[in-house]
This record gives sequence, structure tokens and C-alpha cells, in this order.
Amino acid sequence: MHALRFTKMHGAGNDFVVLDRRHDAAPLDPALCRALADRRTGIGCDQILTIEPPRSIGAAASYRIWNADGSSSQQCGNGARCVAAWMLRDSVALDPERCLADHFELDSPAGTHAVDVLDLHHYRIAMGRPIFAPARIPLLGFDAPQSEYALTFGGETLAVGAVSMGNPHAVIEVDDVDAAPVANFGPVLQRHAAFPESVNAGFAQVVARDRIRLRVYERGVGETLACGSGACAAAVVLMRRGRVDRDIAVELPGGTLRIAWPDDDAEVAMSGPTAFVFEGEWWS
Repeated sequence: MHALRFTKMHGAGNDFVVLDRRHDAAPLDPALCRALADRRTGIGCDQILTIEPPRSIGAAASYRIWNADGSSSQQCGNGARCVAAWMLRDSVALDPERCLADHFELDSPAGTHAVDVLDLHHYRIAMGRPIFAPARIPLLGFDAPQSEYALTFGGETLAVGAVSMGNPHAVIEVDDVDAAPVANFGPVLQRHAAFPESVNAGFAQVVARDRIRLRVYERGVGETLACGSGACAAAVVLMRRGRVDRDIAVELPGGTLRIAWPDDDAEVAMSGPTAFVFEGEWWS
């Protein structure tokens, strides 16, 4: 029997199993990820986050992201905040006099992200610049960026925005997010031939110039209570259309995130809460 120590965390309801792998080079097995994520027979989570040695000079650590179905992901905004909170707590425990400062960096699969500690439970993450070029999302069948793309399936045509925040996102504006066909259209978009790497499907309702409501159907997980990169994606698509201001609140079922994108050449900044739930050991 082998004991695997873990931390259960969440960011606005998007929940994670966090594993310290800084001294263990063996990659996670997809079957183990699925077992850990199972909400009936495992710990239960949307994603597993593995904290690993830094890949860039000056970073405090790197992390990898594993979906509940065992697949890997390139980006997770809520997970980035949870890793930041975990690293800060760990550094305080190791040496209170030389713990991490209020500003540090983390390496994700998508790049290096600056972290600002707003308080012990709230963090701001620099999420990088959004990518709208279809080939880099990737989105097939279109040569140049558009405000909306017409995608046809089952005799229906759906107007979607598309952007990469390190992972691909489709954004559908709806009149009422509570009535949005998330469970129906989410899987359809993920299987659509236009998205060769599948896609995270976001359904966004504009409430005011400074506020939207959002539900996200994530790759490898299904609908989650919150999606940080999805909140960034919905915000920048709507900002580019002029539908909302450049600094907005994104209300998700699990909580509210703040997304700021000062101009088209700037990085997107995402801020929001984190929470430690419990510690434990997984025996296998």
C-alpha cells in the first residue's frame, strides 16, 4: 500500500486535489486521476493539480493540470490561484521569516504567470494575452478573427465567439444564463469538427456594463461551478464587441471573479477567492 498525501481546495467552487510532486518525477497515471476525481469512490474534484519544480528562472514552482477524466489541460485560472495559496502557506510553514513575498511567479503548462497576494484568501493572476487567431485557438474553417463565428450542427446554426486563453474557449451570449442549454450545447460544441482539440463552452449573459453571469461546460469535466480561464474568455470576447467595460465582475454559480483587460495589447488579470477544504492521504 502507498499513501499519497493531498490537499483538497476550491476557487469559487471549482474544486481541486492538490499534490506536491516537487520531489517525485513520476508522471500521474490517467487512471489514478480518474480514481482521485471520482465523487463517489474517490476524493472528488474537477481537476487534479500537481505542484512541481519551477521551469523558469525566478518562478516559485510550476504546476500541471489533470481533468477528472484523466486528460491533461493547459490552463486553469482557479487552479492557479489555489496553487498560489498552497505555495504561500507552504513557504510560511517552512520558514516564516523568509516566506514568499506578496508578488511571485508560477509556471503553468501555458506559460509563466505573475501572482499578486491580495490577502490570504484572494489572489490576482496575470493570465497572459488572449489569442484570437483561429489557427492558434485552434478553430478550423476560418482564416481571420471574427467577432462571431457561425457554426452549424444538427440543422441549427449557432453564433459563437472564440479565443484561446492558453486553452480553447467558445463563448455564446444568451439572454438568460439560467435557461441556457448548457448540458445540450456544451457536449455538441466539444465534439464539433471546428474544434480539433475540443473546447470549453461558456454561456454568458450581460447584466450590466460592469457585470456578466456565466456558466461553463469544461473539457474533460462537464459543467463546473466556476472556470477561471472561461471567465477571462467570456470577458475578453464581450469586451472586444463593446458589450461590457474593460474591468468587470463575472458571476459564476460558485462565486464571483474579477476580470480586467485594460487594452488589446495587455495581459488579462483575474482575481478571486481560494479556500482550503481538508488534508488527507489516499491509499492505493
